[in-house]
Amino acid sequence: MISAGVTGFVTGFALILAIGAQNAFILRQGLLKQHVLSLVLFCSISDALLIAAGVAGFSAIVAMLPWLPLVMLLGGAAFLFAYGAMRLWAAWQGQYEIGAHQGETSLAKVLAIAAAFTWLNPHVYLDTLGLMGAISTQYGGVVLRSSFAIGGAVASFTFFFSLGFGARALAPIMQSAVAWRRLDVLIGIVMWALAVKLLFEL
Repeated sequence: MISAGVTGFVTGFALILAIGAQNAFILRQGLLKQHVLSLVLFCSISDALLIAAGVAGFSAIVAMLPWLPLVMLLGGAAFLFAYGAMRLWAAWQGQYEIGAHQGETSLAKVLAIAAAFTWLNPHVYLDTLGLMGAISTQYGGVVLRSSFAIGGAVASFTFFFSLGFGARALAPIMQSAVAWRRLDVLIGIVMWALAVKLLFEL
């Protein structure tokens, strides 16, 4: 049970680590200290719901389509390779800019933007419903799959809260293009490593 939870945490954290539009927005709001708690709660709960749906519903789908986990894992690995390449390409180009809007943004607008980043992003469905759901099928029984889902959800809460509330401490570092380049290199390597791990588990 502990192993399943740790795997869920590590997998979820590795997937969510990539700096995309959602994470850049959370970082920006954290730097501005505007509606940070509401924002990170919204993103964390959204991720937890999607992960739970993927883990709970994927087994029923697999019963009807036994070939689906293989297809999803291959698709997930391909996506991780592609996203890793994108981050490495971004590091190679070295063009980074995070805007900082000094005016106060309303809570409704902040949550609306977060909802768009979360629910209109096709990658989130591959990560949560697809990839996390597919990996959870290696665990038999409700208890182990639940532990895996909880581990993934805890990773989301840990990451979003750390990013949102830790942004102020990171501000002097993350305003440097060199720091963003190094982070993108790390993200690219992590994504490729996870993709290779998935392929070796087939």
